[in-house]
Amino acid sequence: MLRYDSHLPLSTLLALTLQAGLLHAQEAAPGGAVPEEPGSDLPALTEPQTTAPVDAANGPAAMMAGGGVSQNVTINLINRLVKRGVLSAEDAKDLVTMAQADAEAARLRDESMRVAIADASAPPVEQGDVGVSYVPEPVKQQMQTEIKAQLMAEAREREYSAKNPEPEWKKQWKVFGDLRTRYEGTYFGDSNDNTGAFPNFNAINTGAPFDVSGTQFSPQLNVDQDRDRFRFRFRAGAAIELEDGFSGGFRVATGESSSPVSPNQSFGASGGNFSKYALWLDRAFLSYNFGKQLDADVNIDIGRFDNPFFSSEVMWDDDIGMDGIAIRGSHQVNDTVKVFGSGGAFPIFNTDYNFATNNPAKFESTDKYLFAGQIGVNLKLKEDLTAKFAVAYYDFSGAEGEFSTPYTPLTSSDAGDTDGTRPSFAQKGNTYMPLRVIIPDASNGFGTTNQWQYFGLATPFKNVTMTGRLDYDGYEPIRLSAVGELIKNVAFDEGRLSAYGVNNRGPTGAGGNSAFEGGDSAWFLNLIAGSPSFDKRGDWNAFLGYRYVESDAVIDGFTDSDFGGGGTNMKGFTIGGNYALSPSVRLGARWMSANEIAGPTLQSDVLQFDINAKF
Repeated sequence: MLRYDSHLPLSTLLALTLQAGLLHAQEAAPGGAVPEEPGSDLPALTEPQTTAPVDAANGPAAMMAGGGVSQNVTINLINRLVKRGVLSAEDAKDLVTMAQADAEAARLRDESMRVAIADASAPPVEQGDVGVSYVPEPVKQQMQTEIKAQLMAEAREREYSAKNPEPEWKKQWKVFGDLRTRYEGTYFGDSNDNTGAFPNFNAINTGAPFDVSGTQFSPQLNVDQDRDRFRFRFRAGAAIELEDGFSGGFRVATGESSSPVSPNQSFGASGGNFSKYALWLDRAFLSYNFGKQLDADVNIDIGRFDNPFFSSEVMWDDDIGMDGIAIRGSHQVNDTVKVFGSGGAFPIFNTDYNFATNNPAKFESTDKYLFAGQIGVNLKLKEDLTAKFAVAYYDFSGAEGEFSTPYTPLTSSDAGDTDGTRPSFAQKGNTYMPLRVIIPDASNGFGTTNQWQYFGLATPFKNVTMTGRLDYDGYEPIRLSAVGELIKNVAFDEGRLSAYGVNNRGPTGAGGNSAFEGGDSAWFLNLIAGSPSFDKRGDWNAFLGYRYVESDAVIDGFTDSDFGGGGTNMKGFTIGGNYALSPSVRLGARWMSANEIAGPTLQSDVLQFDINAKF
């Protein structure tokens, strides 16, 4: 067998051998001619190739560098060497096998070189990307297997989706909800008047009428016994996207009653003994957006929906929902000014269809409405300073109490024709007056017995409200904000209140009279620092607020339900903060200290610890 140095490429060895063989043949032949010999049994070439003479420029060194000798040329050289007797046929076969192996190795080297050149001329690899110039065969096979499995899985999924298409309603509905658990402690001052000075008008008006001529105390508010409660609020609903600009939604919520301002449910209340709790329909509405036709964002809402007005918790409790129809919209004037507005009509009360229950001839319906409108502006004062201001007018038509047609009730269930003007829900603070004009006769001891009464608001309510907010983002991610509101009841009737009001009066003066001390105005200021939104763990905010809400500035049934236990005729501070445990869960705490403005002494402090979760 032919042996050669494995460190030399076969092409180089053949070139050297060819030079030596040709010289030997020339020396052996006369005149240097190459003798003719029978051909070998090597594979015949379809197009025999010739080689250039080996010289200094195209010699062994060049061939070692990869130049000039193709596989066909190599086989031609071997054929010539066999013909001239330099190689035997057996050695020639071995050389052909070696030549083929060398050719394959050269092809792989050339392929690697082309990939390297392509990589060098390609755009630079971005940080985070991975460039691969050569993928080993086992890795290729693994990648092929994984890609095939992925494609098969996708095909099965498409086939399943085709056979089991997703219901159309699932594409339209977005489900949401939240859960809040709370510890609440209420602590009363030692100097509070607990001698019967705080009638619970809501308990009277939602139950049997109270006999004011009797010797019993009316239902009374708690003003002296501290209370600790564990409470929770659960809400769940869905937003529904329809077609052609229509949408809708609904939400259910917990609550110990149908109160418009509190979905809180106290653990152990509503029967105790681990009794189940009620859910109430909290929102249900249809909305239509037609802003595209007006180059603005305009919506009409009908049903029961969120408060459409920009306001503070003094005018409207955060949990309140409104019934009726509302239109709201906004328009971007330029890069720094955006105007907005809202308005609507909202039924507050409608008499029971069969009122009065015990009378064959029914009473005329008592209808109460809120007619309201607001206009405002968003301003970009600087790159990091924005403002929002609005003015609103709220007309609570028919909300005040009215005196009844004079009559003589024979039992407590004999209704007066204006009983429907009493509030169907109240907290505390407003000034109230008796509604029934009872004729004194023998059946009631000429006015000394059987004086069953309900109570209505002693003044009309028409509120002018100015609300504003400033946001400063110069310390990102911390935002500094100030929220303020001024409220005046322009329908405040002090003469009517002084003449008929039964509460919010000062000490008894000369002649046994006590002067009315209530008022018609309110103001609120809240300072906030911290994260503008709670979208990651560690976000926080802190706030400090002060409010001054006179007795008849706003309707006590719609204002904040937490400060001082809810209602009006209070002033005081609120301090607290929130901290995000995750994008969906946060802790909160606040302390509220309230003092009565008019009437007997009433001081209360409320402490709340919350855990809020949304989904």
